[in-house]
Amino acid sequence: MAYVIDREVWAEHPERWHGEVTGKPYGTNVSIIFNSQDRKGAGPRLHRHPYTETFIIRKGHARFRVGDRIIDAHEGQIVICPANTAHKFENLGPGTLETIDIHANEVFITEWLE
Repeated sequence: MAYVIDREVWAEHPERWHGEVTGKPYGTNVSIIFNSQDRKGAGPRLHRHPYTETFIIRKGHARFRVGDRIIDAHEGQIVICPANTAHKFENLGPGTLETIDIHANEVFITEWLE
């Protein structure tokens, strides 16, 4: 069966690129976070997952920590974080950071490290 997931299902606000969808209800092993950070320095705390996470930078600039590596990424780039690797990112500014965070799992499993 094919599915179409409307924005109203995943978006937390009709005008912001922010929300999430888990794949399990749709029979897929992929879950997605649509992330929008307006404030410089904003982003998730250090954490890890037992699966790979892929970040597509849709808009803006971000600083990622992936294991011991620091990566400055910008619009149009893709950052891949291996399974079980501690990571976080923050909006470097100026302006809004938008990412599409693809979790290679049917549900989110997160271990917060800070």
